[in-house]
Amino acid sequence: MRRGFGILILCLALGVRAWGCTNLIVTKGASANGSNMCTYAADSHQLYGTLHYTASADYPAGTMMQIHDWDSGKFLGEIPQAQHVYSVIGNMNEHQLVIGETTFGGREFIDSTAVLDYGSLIYIALQRCKTAREAISLIDKLVQQYGYASEGESFTLCDPQEIWIMEIIGKNPKFDKKGRNVNRGAVWVAKRIPDGYISGHANQSRITTIDFNDPDNCMYAKDVIKHAREQGIFSGKDSEFSFCDVYNPLDFGAARGCEARVWSFFNRFADGMDEYVDYAMGYDLKKHMPLYVEPNKKISTKDLADMMRDHFEGTPMDMTTDIGAGGSHLPYRWRPMEFEYQGWEYVNERAIATQQTGWWYVAQSRADHKCGVFWFGVDDAATSPLMPFFSCTNSVPECLREGNGSLIEYSETSMYWMVSRIAQFAYLRYDRIGAEVRSVIDEYENDMIAKVDAMSDDDPVARLSAFGVDNASALFEKWKGLDRYLLVKYIDGNIKRQNPDGSFMDNGFDKTIPEFPIQEDYSEKWKESVVHDHGDVLRIRK
Repeated sequence: MRRGFGILILCLALGVRAWGCTNLIVTKGASANGSNMCTYAADSHQLYGTLHYTASADYPAGTMMQIHDWDSGKFLGEIPQAQHVYSVIGNMNEHQLVIGETTFGGREFIDSTAVLDYGSLIYIALQRCKTAREAISLIDKLVQQYGYASEGESFTLCDPQEIWIMEIIGKNPKFDKKGRNVNRGAVWVAKRIPDGYISGHANQSRITTIDFNDPDNCMYAKDVIKHAREQGIFSGKDSEFSFCDVYNPLDFGAARGCEARVWSFFNRFADGMDEYVDYAMGYDLKKHMPLYVEPNKKISTKDLADMMRDHFEGTPMDMTTDIGAGGSHLPYRWRPMEFEYQGWEYVNERAIATQQTGWWYVAQSRADHKCGVFWFGVDDAATSPLMPFFSCTNSVPECLREGNGSLIEYSETSMYWMVSRIAQFAYLRYDRIGAEVRSVIDEYENDMIAKVDAMSDDDPVARLSAFGVDNASALFEKWKGLDRYLLVKYIDGNIKRQNPDGSFMDNGFDKTIPEFPIQEDYSEKWKESVVHDHGDVLRIRK
C-alpha cells in the first residue's frame, strides 16, 4: 500500500466476498443537474484517507515510467512515459474523466510476469486520456503488450458525455520453454450505460451477454470467448456467452455481500425491484438483476451522496432492526463477516456504508462547464462530509495531504483522524449522536451544493482551485468544534439539555448547560432480547 489516493484494495473475503468497494452510476439524463455522476468508496481496514494531486507535465522522448503494484508496492517493471500527461485530482483528471473500480476476483488467472496492475492502469489512463472510450482502448493496448498483474476488475469510466463499465480479467498464463507467457494479456468486455439510466457494481462482475454488432454501446476483447473455450469454462454458442457467468460465477456470498448493494441503490430509485430481492439476498441466483435500470425520478448530487450512506434501511436486510444493532440501532457489524452457531452458518450484512472506508467520492462530469466537481470524503461515508474540488484544482489542503499522519500515526491536523474520532463516538449512541452528525453534514452539503451550482463558469481557474482548498480547511476547523461539542453533550451516555435561551458556542454549535441530563430508554428489541436472555435475574420482584 503506497499512496492514500491509490490504494484500491483487493476485495476478497472468506465465503462472502464483501469487504471491497462500491461504484454507483447516474447518467446525465437521469441526473437532476444534467451531469454524468459516479461514486466510489475505497473500503479497506488498512486504508488511510488522503487526497492526491498530480500536475500536468511534459517528458522528454525515451523517458521510462516505473510501475509499482498499488496494493503491495512491489516493483513490477517499467513502460515508456507519455510525452504529456494531464493533471489529476483524486480520480478525476482535468478533462473531467473519472475512473473508479471494484475488484471481483473471478477465475484465478494471475500472470506473475505482468507489468501492469489495476491501480496503475487507472492512473495511467487518467493521465493520458480525455474520454472513457480512449481509456478503454488504452487499457486494452497496455495489458496486451505488458500483461495484466491483477485479479478480475470492474472499472467505471465516466466523462461529460458517456459512462461505461469495463470488466477485465487476466488470461490463464501459459509459458513456453523459455519461460515466456504466450497467453499474455487480458480478456474484457465494456458496455455503455444508456443515457437516462442508472447502474453500479460492487465486487461482482455484472456484464452478461455481448452485443457483437453494436460498437457504439459495446466493446470487447476479440478473444474473450475463444479464451474461455480454450480453458474449458465455456462450450455453448457465442450468442449464449455471458462474461460474468463464465469468468466470475455467482454464489451466495457474491449476491448477498456484493450484488445486494447495487440492488439497494436500484430499489431506492427504480420501480419493480421487489422481483429481485431474492436474488440480492442470495436465495435465487438464476434471475440476473439488470445491468442498468431507469430511475423513477431525477437524482441529485445530494441524493447520490446519501445513497453512499445506505445501510439497507427499509429492506429485509435493514441493519438497524435486529439485536445486532444493540440498544441504539447501530447499522454496523464488526468483522468477521460470517459466524457459526450450533452447526449453522450465518452472515453479517455488508451495506454500501461501512466503517472501514478509507476515502470516497461523488464525481460530476459536466458537459456545459470547463471544470467538473470532485466531491471528496474520508472514512465512513455515513459520518463523513463531502468536500468539493474542481477538476482544475492545482493544490490540496494540509488536512488532506499525503504524509499528514497514517493509520498508525495520529495527526492533529488530519481530516481523516478528525472524522474518524467523531465516527467512533457516534457508533456508541448511533441513533442520537449519529443522527446529530448527519444533520450537520446535511446542512453543510446542501449549502456547498448551492454554492458550487451558483459559481460562474467564467471564474478564473485560480479562484475555483482556491475555493476547494479554503473550504476544506474551514470545514476541518468546524469538525474540530463538532468533536468537542459532541463530547460535552453526550459523555457518559447522558444527553445534556440545550440552553433555553437558544445561545450558541463560538464554534457554531448549540450551547449546552449542566442541568440534570436526559437519559433515554433502550430500543424495544434490545429490551426483549435482554429479558429473554437474563430476565429471571433482572426482573424486579415486589
